[in-house]
Amino acid sequence: MPDLRISGLNVGYGRATVIESLDLDVKPGELVTVLGANGAGKSTLLNGIMGLCPPRAGSVKLDGVDLAGLRPEQLVARGVVLVPERRELFGNLPVEVNLRLGGYRTGAPAQSLDRIYGLFPILAERRRQKAATLSGGEQQMLAVGRALMAEPRLLMLDEPSIGLAPLIVQEILRVIGQLKSEGLTIILVEQNARLALSVADRGYVLEVGRIVLEGSSAELSADPRLSQAYLGGAGDYAAARDQVYVD
Repeated sequence: MPDLRISGLNVGYGRATVIESLDLDVKPGELVTVLGANGAGKSTLLNGIMGLCPPRAGSVKLDGVDLAGLRPEQLVARGVVLVPERRELFGNLPVEVNLRLGGYRTGAPAQSLDRIYGLFPILAERRRQKAATLSGGEQQMLAVGRALMAEPRLLMLDEPSIGLAPLIVQEILRVIGQLKSEGLTIILVEQNARLALSVADRGYVLEVGRIVLEGSSAELSADPRLSQAYLGGAGDYAAARDQVYVD
């Protein structure tokens, strides 16, 4: 199981620095959540780790090896996999082809496909259906399943609850919980604080690219300062805490 240690990380776009001097660690087998309001830098952090937005400074060490500067495909080969917020599926291709493409670089065996269908039985029923014709919830399941086909050592999920009805969110959470129980190391980025803290071991709270709080899920849930990380204070936090998006 991997040990992730991020030190002094700077990530940005153009002239703007979004993540500045960030330190974060994820122990083997942990599920760590990163919380914060829209624009706090949560997705940028994941993009920095994944090499989609190369770090300007700092280190991202997995088991002591610095990954900063590696390309996304090199990171996938090392077991680092991201489920992006927008899912980025191949809409004109069938479900099963999308899944097989997820395991292309790692040469995932056929048993991996059976495992995904076991986690998400609805995908087995839709295996010949084009990804673009799936519901939003089914597409999210497919995005997670495709990532798992790469047999990740570190799985990163960017806002997996966004756009989903409550029942589908619970199904996604069930699978995340199962993966955690199997020892997979997970980083979960969420704006829905209550949802994330219900499954995470520990959490970090971002505000304008900096960590302003960290602690166990229980500690963060009870900390009144958590509301200050959501723009506008407690009122906005209460909305974000309970938010489940429905499209």
